[in-house]
Amino acid sequence: MISDTIAAIATAVGEASISVIRVSGPEAVQEVDAIFKGRIPLQQADSHTVHYGFIMDSASGEKVEEVLVTIMRAPRSFTMEDVVEISSHGGVVAVRRVMDILLQQKIRIAEPGEFTKRAFLNGRIDLSQAEGVIDLIRSKSDRAFTVALKQVEGKLSRQIKPLQQTLIETLAHIEVNIDYPEHDVESFTSELIKEKSAEVMKAIDELLRTANEGKILREGITTAIVGRPNAGKSSLLNALAQDNRAIVTDIPGTTRDVIEEFVSINNIPLKLLDTAGIRETMDIVEKIGVERSRSAVNEADLLLLVLNSSEPLNEDELELLEQIRDRQVIVIMNKIDLPRQLDMDQLLQYVQEDSIVPMSIVNEEGIDRLEQAISSLFFGGKLEAADMTYVSNVRHIGLLKQARQSLVDAYEAADQLIPIDMIQIDVRLAWEQLGEIIGDSAPDSLIDQIFSQFCLGK
Repeated sequence: MISDTIAAIATAVGEASISVIRVSGPEAVQEVDAIFKGRIPLQQADSHTVHYGFIMDSASGEKVEEVLVTIMRAPRSFTMEDVVEISSHGGVVAVRRVMDILLQQKIRIAEPGEFTKRAFLNGRIDLSQAEGVIDLIRSKSDRAFTVALKQVEGKLSRQIKPLQQTLIETLAHIEVNIDYPEHDVESFTSELIKEKSAEVMKAIDELLRTANEGKILREGITTAIVGRPNAGKSSLLNALAQDNRAIVTDIPGTTRDVIEEFVSINNIPLKLLDTAGIRETMDIVEKIGVERSRSAVNEADLLLLVLNSSEPLNEDELELLEQIRDRQVIVIMNKIDLPRQLDMDQLLQYVQEDSIVPMSIVNEEGIDRLEQAISSLFFGGKLEAADMTYVSNVRHIGLLKQARQSLVDAYEAADQLIPIDMIQIDVRLAWEQLGEIIGDSAPDSLIDQIFSQFCLGK
């Protein structure tokens, strides 16, 4: 039972037209009513109604702020508790004054993610839906938002629960036959275990089929832009970001550190890293930037190697090409508007021809070809249908893989006619691992860890 009432600012802190403070708990309406002056008392108000009035300082009788108060009575609210939302003028001072008055009541400030946690504990959403809320907030593209929204709506949960039901029915059959062995032919039960394990494994495989794409949509592709100084790396970042994020000059070595920028390419989020030009240098600051560039190369999912087509490959570029030979790389032949001096035969010793994109970044020529090359590299040129369930959360992917392995163990054990009370352990483990995805069998420490990632007021 949750017996206390909590409050937090639900909108970003700072100057804005309005700010919203959310209050939830069994005493939410009563405690806000004690400091609100409107046409009617809030305790007499119907659910899902909005009321104009003032927040009052009960000690001095002074009006603190002009507000609109929205009432949502349990269980018809996000937390399934009584919820009151106070809309005040935007700005730090106005919100702080209202919060100060609220916290003088029998209300405490909420912990990060506590409103969503209460929605989970009160049974309105499961754990995977709660994690979808985080993904909604952090979405970097329209497609990532759509995937997260489907998770919030419970699409993944609706596919996990039937698998759990299949396993629990199998476990029930095993339990009966352990308790009453005289009524069972053990070989029949072993065949049933094999049949049901294979059925659930097939469904898990279907979910895992889009896991890589889902993870990319959720987290983005870490993409390092690398190359020699003045090849056009910063110009490429600015072109993709459609903003002057990086300084561009004719002076080599302008970029001294790694610059990060999120962009969306064909609805695929990219975390772009513009790196310092890789070369030997005696400049201490530039040398640190070059070392960070080399680290970015090692950590990136995708490399965009920018080459100056108007100059031959130098030793630093040949060394870099050798280093990234087995990586996901797209080679950008920049400055194609100038006479070409780069030896294509030499370049093709290191990379495939279909991974080379000719461009003139300064003339914005070839951007479309680069975007298509990135999309083709990770999604075969297109995403799955809009109604496809993408498993995007690393925790969910890991648990699905663990559950599948448990079922493989159960299947192999049943095939070898190992006693069914031994096989039962693997079947139950698979059921628990699937349950951990939606929160049925998740430990409290995991639940606390997940909700601690939320922002305050969510």
